[in-house]
Amino acid sequence: PERWSFAHALECLELTIDDQGIDRTSLLGHSFGGGLELAYAARHPDRVVECVSSDTLADRREFRLAQEALRNPVGLLGMASVPAAEAFFKSFVTHPIQLVHAAWWGFTSDRSEDIDSIVRAGIPCHVLWAERDTILQQSDGENFAHDLHATFDTVNRPPGYGRIDHDWMFDDPELFEAHLEELNLQVLSRSGSAA
Repeated sequence: PERWSFAHALECLELTIDDQGIDRTSLLGHSFGGGLELAYAARHPDRVVECVSSDTLADRREFRLAQEALRNPVGLLGMASVPAAEAFFKSFVTHPIQLVHAAWWGFTSDRSEDIDSIVRAGIPCHVLWAERDTILQQSDGENFAHDLHATFDTVNRPPGYGRIDHDWMFDDPELFEAHLEELNLQVLSRSGSAA
């Protein structure tokens, strides 16, 4: 396999959207995917209806993210589900260099130009954050939402519910769907006016 690069990953996203015949779309970026979401929206503002970022590493500060992810390595390991751990291990065994390059990019890239482009384009943005994200601090999500001129919502647990952590939208898709509906996203509108 070829060496991982952000430019190639973004090109793959662009080609996927084009191949599906999607003219305009709402984007959802989670964790490392937030960087791709921002880059796509910044480069194609006319094709983006809105952006939703959930517990994302799309922060603008270089190296701050590496400190965040490593501030609680036990918490990082503790939140990994068995399927996620297996997938990570398989990726590491089969594509170690690509995984390291992707991680290095995710932790060291500065996304401020993309954020500024999205703000200038006036793309509506929303940031969702887990109540107890063991990888990223809530204050970083709040700062990210502020910089992006986005709404910010902390995902609180319903009564009797377990903890809500970094990968909450995969752990409980129904809870994730409920929070997306509360955002009144154009993509979920019943009017059919959005893509």
